[in-house]
Amino acid sequence: MDELDQKLNATFDGKVLRKDLLHRIKKGTNVPTFVLEFLLAKYCASNDQAEMDAGMEAVLSSLQENYVRPDEANAAQSKVATKGKHRFIDKVHVRYVEKEKRHWASLENFNSQRIAIGEKFYRDNDRLLEGGIWAEVTLAHNDIDEDDYAFSIEDLRPIQLTRFDFDRYAEGRAAFTRDEWIAAVLRSVGLEPSKLSKRVQMHFIARLAALVEPNYNYIELGPRGTGKSYFFSEFSPYATLISGGQATKATLFYNNARRKVGLVGFWDTVAFDEVGGIKVRDPDTIQIMKDFMANGRFSRGAEVIADASLSFVGNIDVSVQQVVNSNEHDLFQPLPPELDLAVMDRFAAYIPGWEMPKNSSEFLTSNYGFITDYLAEAFHYQFKHTNRYEEVSKRIRLGKSIEGRDEKGIKKTVCAFLKVLHPNGPPTDEEFEEYVAYATECRRRVKEQMNKRKPDDEFARINLSYFKASGEEVVVFCPESKDAPATQEPARRRLSQADGQPAEAVEVQPVAHPAPAAAVEPPVAPIQAAPAPTVVAPSSVELKEQHFTILYGDTGYSYESILGPYLQGAKSVVIEDPYIRLQHQIQNFVRFCETVLKAGTVKKISLITGYDDKTQLADIAEKLDELKQSLLELDVELEVKLNPNIHDREIRLDNGWIIKIGRGLDFYQKPGGWFEVGANDLSLRKCLETKVDIFRA
Repeated sequence: MDELDQKLNATFDGKVLRKDLLHRIKKGTNVPTFVLEFLLAKYCASNDQAEMDAGMEAVLSSLQENYVRPDEANAAQSKVATKGKHRFIDKVHVRYVEKEKRHWASLENFNSQRIAIGEKFYRDNDRLLEGGIWAEVTLAHNDIDEDDYAFSIEDLRPIQLTRFDFDRYAEGRAAFTRDEWIAAVLRSVGLEPSKLSKRVQMHFIARLAALVEPNYNYIELGPRGTGKSYFFSEFSPYATLISGGQATKATLFYNNARRKVGLVGFWDTVAFDEVGGIKVRDPDTIQIMKDFMANGRFSRGAEVIADASLSFVGNIDVSVQQVVNSNEHDLFQPLPPELDLAVMDRFAAYIPGWEMPKNSSEFLTSNYGFITDYLAEAFHYQFKHTNRYEEVSKRIRLGKSIEGRDEKGIKKTVCAFLKVLHPNGPPTDEEFEEYVAYATECRRRVKEQMNKRKPDDEFARINLSYFKASGEEVVVFCPESKDAPATQEPARRRLSQADGQPAEAVEVQPVAHPAPAAAVEPPVAPIQAAPAPTVVAPSSVELKEQHFTILYGDTGYSYESILGPYLQGAKSVVIEDPYIRLQHQIQNFVRFCETVLKAGTVKKISLITGYDDKTQLADIAEKLDELKQSLLELDVELEVKLNPNIHDREIRLDNGWIIKIGRGLDFYQKPGGWFEVGANDLSLRKCLETKVDIFRA
C-alpha cells in the first residue's frame, strides 16, 4: 500500500477496497461496476490478504449461483420451478398493463415478461417503473394452474447503500490535500492518476459534474473507446443511459396518456449515448427539451419541475485539427439537425473527448479507492441537498464578453468541481481560479462552434475571460483552436442559399473585442499546426466498422438495419449461433434468411448451431428442412451443421465483414401480446441488452 492507500484505509475504514479485485471479476460478466463492488464490499472491504482471498471466493460463488447469463434463462426458470424459489442478481423492470389494470415485473436475463409483483416494491422503488434497477431479487414459483403467471417476486433488495452519512464523508475529506482527493476519486473509478496528465485528470472530474450538479447539461464528443458513457452505465445507480431511439417525449418528459412524468423525474442524470444517432419523430420533444435544459421545468398538460441533468456523449470521426481550420465544419458536426443552436447554447460545457486516452489496462489502478456505491451516494446527496451556486457567485468575477448563458454555464461547472473535490468547504484562490479557467474554456468551446454556424454576430463574443483575485483579467482559449483563424474569425455565410447547398462564405470584419490584460491557455501537450484543408463529409454509402450497445428496451433495430448494408456483394454467409432450437429462435432465423435474400447476391447460407439433451432434434430438423426447400426454390442453398460444443455467436460474410451480436439473433423481448405493436415488425419490437461489433476480418 502506498501513502494514499494507508490514509484512505485509516480515514474511511470499510468504505474502500482494492480496485484490482474488480478487474479480476469484471471480465466475462455483463454486470455494472457498482453491482460488483456492492458484492465486493460485503466480503472484501479489508486490507487483510487472507480475508480478501476468502471474500473473492464468496463473490465469485455468489455470481455463479445468482447471476443469470442471457443464454441461461431457461435453466434459471427451471431452477425456480424445481426449488420453489431462488435468489437472483439482475436488473428488474416493472410496467403497468392498462388493459389488465395491474403491474408486471420482468428481469433482463430471465426471459419472462409476466412476473407478479407486490405494490410495496414499486411504491418504495419508483425507478423500477422508469428504467429499472439492479437488485437482489427472490423469485418464487406459482403452482396454481388457474393463475396466468408462473413466477412472482417474493423479496427485492435494491443494490445500493441503505445509509449514508454525508457529515462523516465531508469530515474525512479534510484529512486529504486537494491533489490527494483527486487521486482518490480517480482511483475510485478504476484509474491510476499517476498515468494521467493533470489536464486529463480534470477532464475525468468534469465527466462527474452531471452526477453532482442538478440541471447541468454538457456534451462530450471524441473517439470510440474512451469511456464516455461509463459513468452513466456502470458507476452510479442514480444515472441512466439511453440510446437515441428512446428520445421520445413520453419516455423522457411526460406521458400525457398516462399522466406520468418521464425519466427526468426519476433519475439524477439522463445520458444520451451515441447522440449522433438521436431520432426525434415528434418536433415537440425538442421544444420541451429546450425548456427543460433552460430552467429545469416544462409545461405539457401539467407543470413539471425536475432536477435531472442531461449528458450528451457521442463519437467524432473527423480530424479535430482539420475541423477547427475549416470554414465549413465545426465540432458539433456529428449532432443531428434536431439539436440546433438553441439546444447547443444550453450546454454548460463541451469536454474535449479527443484528448482522453483510449481504454487500456495500462491506465487501470491496483490501489485502493472508494467503493463505487459509497462515492455515488456522496454525489447523490450533494445533487439533492447542497447548493454551491451562491458561494461561487460571490467569489467569481467574469469579463465583459461573458453573456447570460455563459455565466450560468461557467458557474454551474465550478459548482460541480467544488462538490466533487471540496465537499467540506471552500478551495484556495489558486484552486478556485483553476476551476474557473477550466469551466470558461469548456463554455468557450461551445460558443466558438455556435459562432461558426451562425450567419450573424449573435455568438461572436467568444473571448471569454475572468479576473484573478489579484485583479488581473485572463482570457481563456481552447488549445485546439487558439491558432485557427477559421474558428477565431470565421467567414460569415449569406442567409440566402439553395436547399441542401452549403451557404456561400463571405468575408466580414470580425467583431472588435476589448483587449484584456492577459491571456491563458490551459496546459496541454503541444499540437502541431496544420494547414486548413476542406473537410469532406463521408459518403452515406461508405461502410465503416461499428461497435455499439443495444440497450434494454431499445427499439429501431432489425436484422436488416444492422447487417443489411454489409451484405453488398456477399455470395455466402456463415452464421454461428448455438441457440436456433426453440420455435421463436427458428422464426428469427427465417427472418435472418429473408434479410439475406434481399441482398440479391447470396447463393449459400451455412448455419452452425448447437443442441443439448433436451433438444428435440427431429422437430428442429423438420422446420429447417422446410426452410431449406423454400430457399432452394429461390436458388439459395442452406447448409445446417450441429455442434454441441459451440458457444460463440458470429456472422461471417465472404466479402470480408464479420458481425458479432452478443446474444446472437435472439436479442428481442417477447411481446406482451401478439396483437401489440412490434409483434410482427421487429424494428418496433423492444430489445434485450446486447453488444454489436461489425468489423473486417
